Amino acid sequence: MPGHKIRSRWLVLPALAFIVSAPAQQSVIPTVTFNCDFPGSDPAHYGISVSSDGHASYISDGKLTRDSDSGEPFTVDFTMAPATLSRIFELTKKARYFEGDLDAKKKNIASTGEKTLSYKDPQRSTSATYNYSMVPEVQELTTLLQNLSSTLEYGRRIEYDQRYQKLALDEELKRMEDVSTRGELGDVVVIAPILKKVVDDPSVVNAARARAQRLLDHAGKLSK
Repeated sequence: MPGHKIRSRWLVLPALAFIVSAPAQQSVIPTVTFNCDFPGSDPAHYGISVSSDGHASYISDGKLTRDSDSGEPFTVDFTMAPATLSRIFELTKKARYFEGDLDAKKKNIASTGEKTLSYKDPQRSTSATYNYSMVPEVQELTTLLQNLSSTLEYGRRIEYDQRYQKLALDEELKRMEDVSTRGELGDVVVIAPILKKVVDDPSVVNAARARAQRLLDHAGKLSK
């Protein structure tokens, strides 16, 4: 079986530094960046960068399978759904572009990873690191971006399974459906090309194809 260092071919992204950074100053495109460092979780490290023009990038050290070891980071480029894009920048503005200290600094709050939110435009360059924030807009933005990471990781594994271990597809899609039902997925539309390939693949069992179609249908309803 091929090694787990597979790169997504449904969208191409130039190599990135592991910590996702805002675009160079000359681009002057307002950009929100989120990085999470949580050793022991999967992924242990990931970053999302979203520009106001809808361009987004993701990088992580997430595993493709339980037995896979750490290796080349997974990177993908995608277009953010307009409604989600608008919400990200609306929350950023309400959170005062992450100026000041965002961390709650309460001793009884469990560690959920070190998170950093950054913002950059021609006039500002701000950044704040926190474990947990009491700022409502930061809480919502954190959940939104964490859920988006989950969606992209599912897409990566589903694409891998379709190529190399089709019998694992149904179980992976079932887990994804369960997470979606709990409201813990981001925009599924960002991995729509992967799900569509599963639906159109006659070598995939019908149950898995049906799950992929349901996820696509749900994503379509939410995007309207």
